[in-house]
Amino acid sequence: MRIDRNVVPEYPVSWQARALTGLMRGTVKPAGTLLLRHPLALVGAARLGDLARVAPPRPDHVAIVPAAFSSCGGEWVRGGQGLDERKAVLYFHGGGYFSCSPRTHRSITWRLSVAARRPVLALDYRQGPVHKLADSLADALDAYDCLLRRGHAPGDIVVAGDSAGGHLTLATLLALRDRGLPLPAAAICLSPWADLTDVPRRANRFQDPMVSAGRVRWLARRWTSGLDPWDPLVSPVHGDFTGLPPLMIVTGSTEVLRDEARRVARRARLAGVPVRYEEWPRMPHVFPILADVLPEARLAFRHMSQFLRMVADLSEPMGGSAAA
Repeated sequence: MRIDRNVVPEYPVSWQARALTGLMRGTVKPAGTLLLRHPLALVGAARLGDLARVAPPRPDHVAIVPAAFSSCGGEWVRGGQGLDERKAVLYFHGGGYFSCSPRTHRSITWRLSVAARRPVLALDYRQGPVHKLADSLADALDAYDCLLRRGHAPGDIVVAGDSAGGHLTLATLLALRDRGLPLPAAAICLSPWADLTDVPRRANRFQDPMVSAGRVRWLARRWTSGLDPWDPLVSPVHGDFTGLPPLMIVTGSTEVLRDEARRVARRARLAGVPVRYEEWPRMPHVFPILADVLPEARLAFRHMSQFLRMVADLSEPMGGSAAA
């Protein structure tokens, strides 16, 4: 099976997905539309990561170890025993660059560790409204450099992220390439937010059960204030993807951000980058985070595992290194 292909999973939409998207449509989306209208709302929402302290306990086989960097922290997540410690996933959580943390995304990171058969380094990068996009990117590059200094070969590293973390994943790849630094073996983007230019989002603005198109535009204006929104490190969808490693992009068919994911896949392929693009019917934004309740989300991790096996097979003739 080749990496470079479009996939529309043909699983029947589960009753759990139908119920959850209906609930989101009546609660999460109206709340976001109402609250994200004033800068003070961002300050309060930035503390949402603390709510993870009361989240259900992680499975017994999952180990969490704190990690520290020059300007931020993070955690090592290991989804069981027998992982290949020579390899690593560097993961950037989503949250619109103002909320959430590695703790809120453990349902993704421990499962990704299992799927990748390696530890996951979940980065607690600096976010707004106190910090800027450049600070988040600096933390991401610092964490990647830390992995290299720990002895990880570039070809043994995978970079991944969801939503704003998907944006940070793409920006990190572009920054590494532009600086002439060795690239990771592959990258996985879940519902990436890739275009921060001031453009209205018309696709799925009514169908998306979770994300408001207007609030995405409002956030983009805030984070790009004083910046060139067409800069590829600000809006990666406008970048040149030449030389980047294989990408996997996972999105839902009814997402407001769906078309951005499609455009990233298209531009990457034009630059010769193999892309596995998966568009899951009627799935909400970053649906893999709901793997505790959604069967489709659990299946998505099997697809990620398959992608990483294909990347490993692709690199074998090159001596196991996929660095560019």
